[in-house]
Amino acid sequence: MLVSEILDGRTPLILVSGWNGPTEVAARSLLREGTVVVHHDLDLVHEGVVRRTVTTLGSGAPRERLGILELAHGCISCTLREDLLPLLRRLHTRSSVQRIVLHLDRRLEPEAVCWAVEHVAVSGVVGQIDGPASRDVRVDGVVTCLDAGSWLADATGDEALDDDRTVAQVAVGQVDFADALVVSGSAGDGWQQARLHAVLSRLAPGAPIVWGGDPPDVERLLLDIPAGARRGEPSHAHSPLLRGQPPLSHDCGVMLVEFTATRPFHPERLHEAVDVLLDGVVTSRGRIWVATQPDEALWLESAGGGLRVAGADRWLAAMTPEEQEQVGVARRAMAALCWDERFGDRHTSMVVLVHAADPTEIDRTLQWALVTDDELADEAAWQSWPDPFGQFHEDPCESSESPYAEPESREGHE
Repeated sequence: MLVSEILDGRTPLILVSGWNGPTEVAARSLLREGTVVVHHDLDLVHEGVVRRTVTTLGSGAPRERLGILELAHGCISCTLREDLLPLLRRLHTRSSVQRIVLHLDRRLEPEAVCWAVEHVAVSGVVGQIDGPASRDVRVDGVVTCLDAGSWLADATGDEALDDDRTVAQVAVGQVDFADALVVSGSAGDGWQQARLHAVLSRLAPGAPIVWGGDPPDVERLLLDIPAGARRGEPSHAHSPLLRGQPPLSHDCGVMLVEFTATRPFHPERLHEAVDVLLDGVVTSRGRIWVATQPDEALWLESAGGGLRVAGADRWLAAMTPEEQEQVGVARRAMAALCWDERFGDRHTSMVVLVHAADPTEIDRTLQWALVTDDELADEAAWQSWPDPFGQFHEDPCESSESPYAEPESREGHE
């Protein structure tokens, strides 16, 4: 244990997530004296009920306490926040609790939960100052479990969930946010296994992986999490896109494709071009500049067959000097390195993780969607162009909003 962890005083928090993996086995393998495992089961959510289980180890055997929660405000997110966050703060006050393990329902994305732990204020807990749960707990690791035989199909499909997210969005997001991975089963033959490994090493670079094991040695896996891991830190639209130095080489058809541009997209051509990101692609994400929205940086994100474009704050060039001072130093420093006299920090920067797509075709199509030299010279005409991204965008082209709260910089606008 590091000296900083001893001085911290907060209760360590481990999150175990996964769409179709051995999450229950992994979470229970962490049961020790002083460890409590918390799980909210959403299987009966359509009946207005959430089941909460709190498991401890008593006399050498697991001991469970089951609670039934009514669905607050008809909203899953509200129910979990109003129950989970105060519970974390109460558990911290118990001398018998040395560590908390959150066994997340398969529908939950750990990034949204970590964001809530860090930012959502909790009030009314007896004996504690109002504030976020991060006053009392710290995220020591996020473990994502997946099934080798089905995960890639889930991550590249277009199956929709009841809340208008897709299975691909959840499956990709859970792995992308992981500090460590537990993989069960087999992807098939050696080539399929190697392809899965290539995808995981690029989606969650640096995350240690346990392949198989019954039960998996999750305790040892937590010790192998590298010092620079996220440990629950949510990303934002201006975070580095190649976090963790993933491999940039080609392996089993898997490759990270980088696309950058210092001129804007034509909105209608971009709307037509984004289809190239939905076939043979695991995920794509990045900041984009659309000519008809000169002030607004947009965030594009896809997973499998679904894509979304959302607001990502204004470009620094559209801010006053006073507003720029409120922006993080890292973002201002990066902008200064590539500042353009005419357009400031406006740019496009994307990363696309392909598994069965042609990187050259992706680059060619996106290049085609950029404004031409003649269009670039006629900046006054840009505002007259039709803009399919005027209210931001989701593909398929219909508006939706998930009840699962996420960081504001990643939310769409209705």
